[in-house]
Amino acid sequence: MVNIKLSLVFTVIIILFSLQSIAAQTRAQNGMVVSDSDIASSIGVDVLKKGGNAIDAAVATAFALAVTHPQAGNIGGGGFIVFLNSEGISTTIDFREKAPLASSSTMFLNENGEINNDSNHEGALSIGVPGTVAGLYYAHQKYGSLPWRDLVDPAVKLALEGFSFNWMLREQAERFYNLKDEFPFMGSFFNNEAGTITEIGELWKQPELGNTLTLIRDDGRDGFYTGYVAKEIAKFMKEHGGFITEKDLELYEAIEREPVTGTYKGYDIISMGPPSSGGVALIEMMNIMELADYEEIEFNSAQYVHLVAETMRRAYSDRAEYLGDPDFNPDMPIDFLLSKEHAKNRFEHIDFKKASVSDSSRFGQIYDGTNTTHFSVIDKSGNAVSLTYTLEYSYGSRMGADNLGFIFNNEMGDFNPQPGVTKRNGQIGSPPNLIAPEKRMLSSMTPTIVAKDGKPYLIIGTPGGRTIINTVFQTVFNVLELDMRIDRAIEAVKVHHQWLPDRILYEEHLLSPDTIKMLEEMGHTLVPRTRLGNLMGITIDPETGIRMGHSDSASPNGAAVGY
Repeated sequence: MVNIKLSLVFTVIIILFSLQSIAAQTRAQNGMVVSDSDIASSIGVDVLKKGGNAIDAAVATAFALAVTHPQAGNIGGGGFIVFLNSEGISTTIDFREKAPLASSSTMFLNENGEINNDSNHEGALSIGVPGTVAGLYYAHQKYGSLPWRDLVDPAVKLALEGFSFNWMLREQAERFYNLKDEFPFMGSFFNNEAGTITEIGELWKQPELGNTLTLIRDDGRDGFYTGYVAKEIAKFMKEHGGFITEKDLELYEAIEREPVTGTYKGYDIISMGPPSSGGVALIEMMNIMELADYEEIEFNSAQYVHLVAETMRRAYSDRAEYLGDPDFNPDMPIDFLLSKEHAKNRFEHIDFKKASVSDSSRFGQIYDGTNTTHFSVIDKSGNAVSLTYTLEYSYGSRMGADNLGFIFNNEMGDFNPQPGVTKRNGQIGSPPNLIAPEKRMLSSMTPTIVAKDGKPYLIIGTPGGRTIINTVFQTVFNVLELDMRIDRAIEAVKVHHQWLPDRILYEEHLLSPDTIKMLEEMGHTLVPRTRLGNLMGITIDPETGIRMGHSDSASPNGAAVGY
């Protein structure tokens, strides 16, 4: 193998050290919750203090986020739970949204076979059947310990009594007020009781959401999927051209699935399988990276970024070709994609001097021979939860029923919209993820737990659309291979390649000009981004049991709270 050891550019060292000095992990002896909202994290920890387990805390945190973090925290979307209990037994819960019964593979196409006015992302047709309430209820009924009512009630009180309006919400309120003609529901969503935009520091009350949460608190799953809420959702959809009916809601069920698992140098990686693509791609990439010699490849050098990007390119190509809802694709080659042999083949065909080519007509064969939120939880007994859920876009479809108070997702856009059409801009048309009634759309969410000797060692996840897999991957690699502290692993530079479009996204100012130039000379196209990901992570010291958590500095209201 070519010797590719390069020294870090001085300016990059300065940047990394400045990031590390900003980062500050939180320590705790017993339990911890790390989320996008300090209020939600504190509610989760209060549950732990009262004797609740990690699932109880996750349920309470998720409902609180639906109140305090409305751009992604939700009861109108869906997601995934990865759970590792204190006995070392793992499972996952799939509460991904589903296509309504009236859906079809061509529902977004016009008479010319082209996507009609971005209808797969905009408008009521883009709304999938929500799964969040069903998923949280399933998790609680099977694995929770405290009464359901006690876990939802804090969110009810938050919504009815209000919480202090912050700068981030105020900025979003002003943005949507200016777009009120386009998004009328969002135009008044942040208003106070006087009908004007809530002021910084004023208590923001959400009585309609509070009433919906009260029904969920009192009636569990049925408080959302039958009765008043279901009738109002169906009425809204009929009035706005959506497909979801009362029958769609009544039929929705969360599903418990086996996790996908892999290993990396003595660690066990436990993640979410299809319909999430995250776990499969993560493990495939870790398998590829396991084959490299890091005495010869220095972190953040041009050759390091090149290796990471080529690894990502291959995993995302496999993702596009093979993955979808397992209930509709029973023959997906999951074991093959997770195998060390497949990774070895992928690794051996990486050219360490030049970039590969992403060919939209050939998927992975050529390599042979921007909203979601995440939180991480651990309790004093060592039960661990990694939960990611989403509305798709920030604030989802930007639509909602006024008398229900929550925002609907626009997750139908995660299906492949045009059968057989794959484009260089990243649109995929492969069969596994085409639309079908009651099918779950492919996801990039990657809630992950890494274990050592059967005990949780790292709990991690992030929002970020298709970048999710790669930001989780790099953070896991930073902790396991580079022995970074959790705060530094989260704050370190991230890059992203997703096969198509054929480009590397990188966090602006965190790669040196020399590194960028060398990558371009290898044939890469580089595009800066303000940030990639918004990670929420916990590590557990195997010897002392100390929990160390960190909320990404990109999250203005996020917090790691422990006790």
